Amino acid sequence: MKRRAFAVALGLSLATVGLTACGGSSAGGSGGTIHVLVYGDASNKVEKQLVDTFNKTSKVKAVLDTIPGADYQAKLNTIINTPQAPDVFFNWGGGSIQPFVKSDLLLPLDDMIAADPGLKSNFLPSVFNTAMIGGKSYGVPMRGTQPVLLFDNKKVLADAGLSVPKTWDDLLNAVKVLKGKGITPFALGGGDQWPTLMWYEYVFDRVAGPELFQKALSGDKTAWESDDAKKALGMLKQLVDAGAFGTNFDSVKFTDGGSPALLAKGKAAFELMGSWEYATQQDADPDFAKNDLGYSNFPSVTDGKGDPADVVGNTNNFYSVLKKTKHPDAVAAFLKLMYSDEFVKAQLAIGNLPTTTNTEQFLDTAANPDYSKFQFGLVKAAPSFQLSWDQAYPPAAATPLHTAVQQFMDGKIDVDGFIKGMQALSAS
Repeated sequence: MKRRAFAVALGLSLATVGLTACGGSSAGGSGGTIHVLVYGDASNKVEKQLVDTFNKTSKVKAVLDTIPGADYQAKLNTIINTPQAPDVFFNWGGGSIQPFVKSDLLLPLDDMIAADPGLKSNFLPSVFNTAMIGGKSYGVPMRGTQPVLLFDNKKVLADAGLSVPKTWDDLLNAVKVLKGKGITPFALGGGDQWPTLMWYEYVFDRVAGPELFQKALSGDKTAWESDDAKKALGMLKQLVDAGAFGTNFDSVKFTDGGSPALLAKGKAAFELMGSWEYATQQDADPDFAKNDLGYSNFPSVTDGKGDPADVVGNTNNFYSVLKKTKHPDAVAAFLKLMYSDEFVKAQLAIGNLPTTTNTEQFLDTAANPDYSKFQFGLVKAAPSFQLSWDQAYPPAAATPLHTAVQQFMDGKIDVDGFIKGMQALSAS
C-alpha cells in the first residue's frame, strides 16, 4: 500500500519538507561520503543497519537520509537535479524512474554488473527486470516483494460449499452461489481507485498475456483497441453486471479498513489485494488472520494467452544511482549488501519478503513461514511479474488512468471511452 504515496503533487518546495539524516550532513557524496535516500517508514530500521555494516569496512562512509512517506516522490523530484541530490535513492522502478532516465540523471548499472555479476544474478529475474529501461539496468532490489493475491474467508467458502476458484468459470460460479446466499462475492475498495486497477491488471494479463500492456507502455496505442483488450473489458463488465462487487463499491475504501473488514466479518468472500492484506488483517483482526484467511493466485482464463503463473503487483523497491556520484566504486560495494544473508534475515524479521535467490533458505525465520513460502514460490515461478500499471507509467499518468478505470466499472464510460482514455496516457 505504501507505493500509493508517490502520486502526490510534485510542486513541493525545499523549505516545506526537510531531510532527516541518520548520520553526517555533507551533500552529494562530497567529502568521502555517499548519501542514501529512502522512504521514511518502519523498514528504515534495516536500512540503518545495512549502512552501519557498510561503514565498518568502507573508507567512504554512507549517510542514510529519510523523507516521510507521503512526501517522498515530491521531495525527490524537487532535489534530484540539485546539489542536494543523493548518490543512491529508493524508488519503485518502472515509471517512477523513467523521467530521470530520460533526463540523463541516472547511472546505468551495467558496468557494475559486469564487474560483479551477482548484482543481477542473485535476484529473481521477474523482479530485477522491473528497473530495466531501454535494455539497461537502473536499479537493484532493496526491500520486499508485494504481489497481488486473491484472499478469501475460508469459513464463508466452506459454508457455501465452495473452493478457491482455479478458473474464470469457477470464479463466475462462485459469484452466482454467493449472491444467492446474500454475500458480496468480492470486497472492493473502489473509493481508493487503485484496488479496482488490480482487477484490470490480472484480467488483461490472463486474456492477452503481459505483451499487450508492454506494447501499450512502449507507446503503441493500438494495443488498447485490440480484440484481446475488448475481451478483457467485456469480462470485467460481466463481473460488475453479475454483482460480483456489490452495488456500492465506490463508497468503500481499503485505506480506512472498509474492504478488509467486509472480508474478515464474512460479509464478503474474497478480496483481490496486495500481499500487505495479511499484515492489515493481522493488525485489525488477528484471530481471523490466523484461522480463516486464505490466499491463492488469480484464476486462469480458458484459451487465454497469459500464463496462469503470471503475477502482478509491486515487484520490489529499488536503489538507483545518480550519474554524478563521486564514489561509484563505494556505491557498488554498498549495493552488494542487498543480496547478503544479513540483508535477507533482517528484512524477513520485520515482515518483508526479499527477492534474492538466497531468500529461500531463510523463510523458516519469517514472521509467517507458510505465507512467506507461498509468496516466494509464486514470485520465483512467475514467467512474468507485471508492475502495477500506475507505477509502470510515469506519475503524471496515475490520475487519468485511475479515472478511466473507475468510470468504466461505474458504467459512466463504455469500452470505446475506456480505450480513448488509455490511449490518451503518455508513456514518456
